[in-house]
Amino acid sequence: MRGLYFEEFEVGKIHEHALRRTVTEMDNMLFSNMTLNPQPLHIDRHFCETETEWGQPLMNSLFTLGLLIGISVNDLTMGTTIANLGMTDVKFPKPLFQGDTVHAATEIMSKRESKSRPDAGIVDLHHRAYNQKDELVAECLRQAFMRKTPEDA
Repeated sequence: MRGLYFEEFEVGKIHEHALRRTVTEMDNMLFSNMTLNPQPLHIDRHFCETETEWGQPLMNSLFTLGLLIGISVNDLTMGTTIANLGMTDVKFPKPLFQGDTVHAATEIMSKRESKSRPDAGIVDLHHRAYNQKDELVAECLRQAFMRKTPEDA
């Protein structure tokens, strides 16, 4: 299985990704601890129940962002990306909680050939993640540096 080569990206196409993932307390604890983030909003249930408007822990937003992009890899960039060039306009319009199931979609916004590398191009992607209620929980714009189809393919 491979991702898309630069030429295969169709501007305006929306890819509904088949992978889904239910997020867990363990995901939140491990990710927060691995990144040295002691924020009680993610790791202290009692604090969240008594001191926050949410009443429960929020999933770490950087975990959510990573999951969003990770869900897209099989469909879009598996083995065909050279590098991420950047992510902008990252938003978390609704909270993601432990036990929620995430699904995602990616819209191809634009693409252009690389000025410095004839074997590559730049693709602008708009990733969106939703919970099981189809509420938007995360989105970002991402620029990916993508391989063109090899001559021997």
